[in-house]
Amino acid sequence: MADFAAAYGVMGWSKNDESFFVYDKYVPWKINPKADTTPLCMSERNYIDGIIYQTTFRYIKTNKEERFIKDYDSMVFKVFDHKNKKSSYQHNQQLFVTFSLKGKNIEQPIPVDITDVFPLSCNNLIKSKDSLIYIFTNESFNNAPDIFYCNSFNVSIAFNMNKGHDPSPETMDTSMTNGSFNQNGIQLSDINPQQKNYNWGTAELYKWKAYNGKETQGIVYKPEDYNPKKKYPLICYFYEKLSDGLYNYINPAPTPSRLNIPFFVSRGYIVLAPDISYSIGHPGNSAYNYVASGARALVKAGFVDSTKIGIQGQSWGGYQVAFLITKTKLFKAAWAGAPVANMTSAYGGIRWESGLNRQFQYEKEQSRIGATLWEKPQLYIENSPLFHLNKVQTPLVIMHNDADGAVPWYQGIELFTALKRLGKPVWMLNYNNEAHNLIERKNRKDIQVREQQFFDWQLKGEKPAKWLTEGVPATEKGKDWGLQVD
Repeated sequence: MADFAAAYGVMGWSKNDESFFVYDKYVPWKINPKADTTPLCMSERNYIDGIIYQTTFRYIKTNKEERFIKDYDSMVFKVFDHKNKKSSYQHNQQLFVTFSLKGKNIEQPIPVDITDVFPLSCNNLIKSKDSLIYIFTNESFNNAPDIFYCNSFNVSIAFNMNKGHDPSPETMDTSMTNGSFNQNGIQLSDINPQQKNYNWGTAELYKWKAYNGKETQGIVYKPEDYNPKKKYPLICYFYEKLSDGLYNYINPAPTPSRLNIPFFVSRGYIVLAPDISYSIGHPGNSAYNYVASGARALVKAGFVDSTKIGIQGQSWGGYQVAFLITKTKLFKAAWAGAPVANMTSAYGGIRWESGLNRQFQYEKEQSRIGATLWEKPQLYIENSPLFHLNKVQTPLVIMHNDADGAVPWYQGIELFTALKRLGKPVWMLNYNNEAHNLIERKNRKDIQVREQQFFDWQLKGEKPAKWLTEGVPATEKGKDWGLQVD
């Protein structure tokens, strides 16, 4: 963001306000509010795991009536590994091994990747009131969130130290048993057995080098019947950074606005969800650096057809879609939900739901311009798709609703009318009385059908529906849906 970095948050207070506990990116620290002692990292092991393994520890309050933090060693933490995107729950037990070396005892902490055994996403932990019995959910892209049971926290360490070397993590073969919830979890439910009847998909972390030379990553979703010898159509779906959701289960129900990833993957599409890192003042070009480079990396890998690439995004993602089609001819089809087209007019708009003026988000927050309109007007023009629409060759569908409380829907109108004036292929969907994201299920189902028809037409060569070839006059809205295919 263009503003100062935000704090990582407060974990809680001890009784009588003797100490309070705050987080850094990875671990909690104990702070004396009188500032007469040095801040204390609450766990040497967590500190080592956090720094070396890029693992974040966050306290889970299992007793809802608890007011103060008492016994740190008995706490439960949600653990997230930023490198492999796995998560777990862990009892905060110190793991140390004592070695005898040349007659001296040396206590050595053992950094262990505790999330390596059960590579799923753990959530919704609940503890029994009077015992160490827990239930929680585990999920992945392939597995719906089922309920698991756990009641064991015994820890044992097995190690072998290479003869003649110092006892360090590099010279020890370490393993952990019964150290995290996941390793003892007993599955209690099977909520989605019907999934086995469908062509589902897989999710994997994919890495490449962006156009700015930086290493980046994203999620690549492939059909369950993926054939590496085949070239697939690709849809890129993005917002900011989505790779932390690698193990999230995505329900294939009609969505409010985002791409229905399992639905499209099941129908033979590859989907890429790239992480985007932004340069202050240049959010549009930042999106280009990461999205376009990711799409071309998959083409180079050999399983994506370079002539059949689409993009889809909503809100901030919708803005980036609108900008990207002004920068490149790479994309054959584009779908933008609630996009900002003109930052100079959106800057002075109102977020109707909250009543907030929108200037703050351009100067200091998501839009990342980092200056007022009068200080750097050239950046507002550079990042506004409206001023570059004469370069567009990609067919675009816009969804923008007249009860949008976040992005005024006249932004969608500006984008639509400008492209029509330029003779570009564009369609606009407006669901009356609907919000920024669709609420009514009938409208969610409608947009799901239209997204399928649009991308299947542009990326698979299937016959287009009437609303794409002829349009539906405003006077016929609600009477003629235009969904039929001739």
